Amino acid sequence: MSAIDLQRVIDGAKFNRFHGLIVFWYAFVIIFDGYDLVIYGTVLPQLMNEWGMTPAEVGSLGSVALIGMMIGSFIFGPLADKVGRKNVILFCLALFSFFTGIIGFSTNTMQFAVYRFISGLGLGGVMPNAIALVTEYAPKKLKSTLVSIMFSGYSAGGVMAAALGLLLIEPFGWRALFFIGALPLLVLPFMYKTLPESPNYLLINNKQEKIGTILTKIEPAFSGRNDFVFKQPGHIERGVPVVQLFKNGRAGSTLLLWVAFFMCLLMIYGLNTWLPKLFDGAGLPVSGLVFLLAMNLGAIFGAIFGGKWADMWRPKPVLLIFFLTAAASLALLGLVKNLFLLYVLVAIAGATTIGTQIISNAYTSQYYPAEMRSSGVGWALGVGRLCAIAGPIIGGIALSFSLPFYQNFLVFAIPGLVGAAAMLFVQEKHAHFFVEAKFRVRVKENIEV
Repeated sequence: MSAIDLQRVIDGAKFNRFHGLIVFWYAFVIIFDGYDLVIYGTVLPQLMNEWGMTPAEVGSLGSVALIGMMIGSFIFGPLADKVGRKNVILFCLALFSFFTGIIGFSTNTMQFAVYRFISGLGLGGVMPNAIALVTEYAPKKLKSTLVSIMFSGYSAGGVMAAALGLLLIEPFGWRALFFIGALPLLVLPFMYKTLPESPNYLLINNKQEKIGTILTKIEPAFSGRNDFVFKQPGHIERGVPVVQLFKNGRAGSTLLLWVAFFMCLLMIYGLNTWLPKLFDGAGLPVSGLVFLLAMNLGAIFGAIFGGKWADMWRPKPVLLIFFLTAAASLALLGLVKNLFLLYVLVAIAGATTIGTQIISNAYTSQYYPAEMRSSGVGWALGVGRLCAIAGPIIGGIALSFSLPFYQNFLVFAIPGLVGAAAMLFVQEKHAHFFVEAKFRVRVKENIEV
């Protein structure tokens, strides 16, 4: 029997329908992640009027879901590394979708907060595992591209939330937007039937038959053959996944990646919560929701092109450029008066804040070995949520101080500079992709000898 290196087959495969199906389903899931990101900022003015909340109270309420996401990332990322990604993803999606729909029945802020927190738990578990699974199945030259395409759903969801807000709030009220968030429940059976489990998890647990079925979908040339077995991964790092993030020289870079996630999510969540309110208060002739729409449209381009550039030129330099561009565009937002230029700057800010987060997700997923990949992304996102929690609160406090218009944007520009500095010092010599490349060279040299 032939011994097959499954990871090498995956890395060298051509993109086909199997890869497309995985990206499609997880892009669909991420659409509702992006939808949830923007939905709160979309309904915020209505909530303030209906329940008589102050800006600071609104900021605190907006952070409840982020606390849930943070805890969900901490719990479900490491859990999936141990029990498999597929079932964890589907459970978290069901949890998120159900309680997002239930939010529409809230009659007071306490109910709203509890339901948002529980939906946040599910959402926090979906993202790191979706990223890890797409990374594991993506051909080597398309890893950042496919993760970014999947995450373009994030921005598409933001666009959908802003557009539906413009269309539905007036005739149906804010609750209708949360009912729409329950739609993923309808497709869960189809996802369960068609989505594969993590290849690394199947290998470690010796699920040879299931791996064989997946192999024929990745590489049709193996169809009809059963004269092979699958090699176990060569370098499995045993132990508690979260602890392993700090082993083998990765400690400093793990902390720096967390700082970068901190800063990026602070910008994203702060802006998506308060951008409509900031522009509504600026006396412009258009609704603030239009700027939210422009921001998330820009983010789609940032995600797609950022992923392509990351695969062409490596993710790290692209991330540095995106962080710096985000800081510059946000700083200029408070100074420009021309409406067209404001749209352009908001779109650039969307491309380089949400785009930065998407590329960071792909980069972090590739930085760690498969056996701790969900933990690596999950904890980076979970720790990043701490600053994301602060984003709406900081925005609310800034509004309470009645700062000049341009100073509100400076508050969100500074994290872009800090994020760039953190990313600059990440050490790639300890990254999985670098270590794996060196290992393969050594193996090749030994074979030749």
